Amino acid sequence: MKQEEEKPYSRRFILILITAVTFLNPFTGSAINLALPAIGAEFSADAAMLAWIASAYLLSSVIFLLPAGRLGDSRGRVTVFLLGVVVYTAGSLLTIFTPTLELLLVFRFLQGIGGAMIYANSVALITHLYPPGKRGTAIGLNVTATYAGLSLGPFLGGALTQFFGWRSIFILTMLLAVPSLLYAGKYPAFLNERRDERFDVPGIVISSALILCLFLGLAWVTAPAGVALLVAVVLLAVILIRVEQQQPCPILPVSLLTSNQVFAASNGAALINYSATYAVGFLLSLYLQYVQGYEPIAAGTLLLIQPVIMVFVAPISGRLADRIQPGLVASVGMALSGAALFGFSFLTLATPVAAIVALLVLLGVGVGLFSSPNTTAIMGSVTKQDYGCASAMTAMMRSLGMMLSMGAVLVVFAVIMGSTVVTPAIFPEFLLSLRLVFFALAVLSAFGVVLSLKRNKL
Repeated sequence: MKQEEEKPYSRRFILILITAVTFLNPFTGSAINLALPAIGAEFSADAAMLAWIASAYLLSSVIFLLPAGRLGDSRGRVTVFLLGVVVYTAGSLLTIFTPTLELLLVFRFLQGIGGAMIYANSVALITHLYPPGKRGTAIGLNVTATYAGLSLGPFLGGALTQFFGWRSIFILTMLLAVPSLLYAGKYPAFLNERRDERFDVPGIVISSALILCLFLGLAWVTAPAGVALLVAVVLLAVILIRVEQQQPCPILPVSLLTSNQVFAASNGAALINYSATYAVGFLLSLYLQYVQGYEPIAAGTLLLIQPVIMVFVAPISGRLADRIQPGLVASVGMALSGAALFGFSFLTLATPVAAIVALLVLLGVGVGLFSSPNTTAIMGSVTKQDYGCASAMTAMMRSLGMMLSMGAVLVVFAVIMGSTVVTPAIFPEFLLSLRLVFFALAVLSAFGVVLSLKRNKL
């Protein structure tokens, strides 16, 4: 505490620096969705392969989030956070010059590693920086940056793709990341505290294998290999829990999950929420461009509605989380999200644009009400020494949920459409796939509401 008082710093400026970097991942992710048809045309990729472009990033993020969070606790959160910006920028630079689809997937995987280092430590830094009573508002502003990235991503992604090609998205991402490194010396020393801890190598290896088997098992679920991989996931999960219970500094906080019911239930709610909502941008981007015939910029403009609503709702929900029970606000948000997803399960060849707009508004309000209060509940349920672990766990639930959301899309596409390129001839199968995915996600949200409400009684 004495070090905090001796070193002058601007709390608001540090929040701006962290928030600016937080903007990058959702911006790139939502922008690339609008570029997928163009990428597919350049590399002759089918719908399932297009899903891999989004999923490669998510896969590496989930694998490296918990190690990056534990690394931040032991080696300094600011150090790991800024190193993540460097790796993310390098991935963007390499993506600009990729000559093949395979290399594009590799470079997106590299970006995911950088993103994991950023997101595993960003909320921990903010939580350490702001005391209870002000923390919800600060986290709400940080979440707003995520939604701002989601807001600008579709519009700018569509415009850049249409006028300058899809590679221009990564040029802009790289240019946005570089300035944040110029102010690396502005972070106060107390945010970069280090602890002498052994690194949990067995936990990293087993958890990485588990996540990889899970995603590949979902992607190949129609084949015997996919079923075998899902069986391996169950075995690896049992092994991981037993190994982590014996580790002095585990990357998976088993003891925290078993002893802190609010922490466990809030993370479970986050996993369900992101699993239910992440694939919406991907699915609607394909629907609007393939089925409705929208140009990329027009589709991006329409998809702008949901995140813009979230930009306005997130700060309000963050302030509400400082005044009333965060879990209650989050539960209402998840219920609204589920209602919107159920509405999307009725999409047809001629769904009116007004109906799509209304559902996007409802989804934006729902997700905006959920995210900030749920994150505040998670971070408020742990002590300072567990901030890095809790921040990484929160980020992992987000990325794992996103990965599972895209995994569900891969499963449905593989079963119903196979490896066929999307053309008017298979629009009926494509629409059936969309409706099935949206209905399943709506049902998942209903389970999430039950879990979130149960958390409020703990």
